[in-house]
Amino acid sequence: MVAKMSLDKTLIRELAELLVEADLTEIEVTESGRSIRVARQVTMITSAAVAAPALAAAPVAAPAATAPAGAGNPAPAITGTPVTSPMVGTAYLAPEPGAPTFVKAGDRVSKGQTLLIVEAMKTMNPIPAPRDGVVQKLAVENGQPVEYGEILVVLE
Repeated sequence: MVAKMSLDKTLIRELAELLVEADLTEIEVTESGRSIRVARQVTMITSAAVAAPALAAAPVAAPAATAPAGAGNPAPAITGTPVTSPMVGTAYLAPEPGAPTFVKAGDRVSKGQTLLIVEAMKTMNPIPAPRDGVVQKLAVENGQPVEYGEILVVLE
């Protein structure tokens, strides 16, 4: 005879809401020898240009002819080398609160120099310059959440 386990549907709903609120993919709680695990599948859709790491460091220039006729004021084309985020996390422009930023627009940088950091899972990941150049644009703000492949900095 198999004993029927009663499920705490309220707890499951609360855990599912916590998954979404905290942007988690899985959560498990164990209490009094019982364990409840709630998981969700997350699908990321990226364009081929963003997903290909080799293309992320290549210079890009969007041709003006790609804007639809009568499109008002299209977004300006990105020229130069975009430096993209290798992960999902939070971008920080300085090594610590109150400290000067690593770089600012107009700064000359050397290959390997830290441009900013992306915090992911409580780990600070320095984002290095892929080549020598001049910072054309900082595309993120301090403390801004960033996605994989999102442009962080543009180098001339």
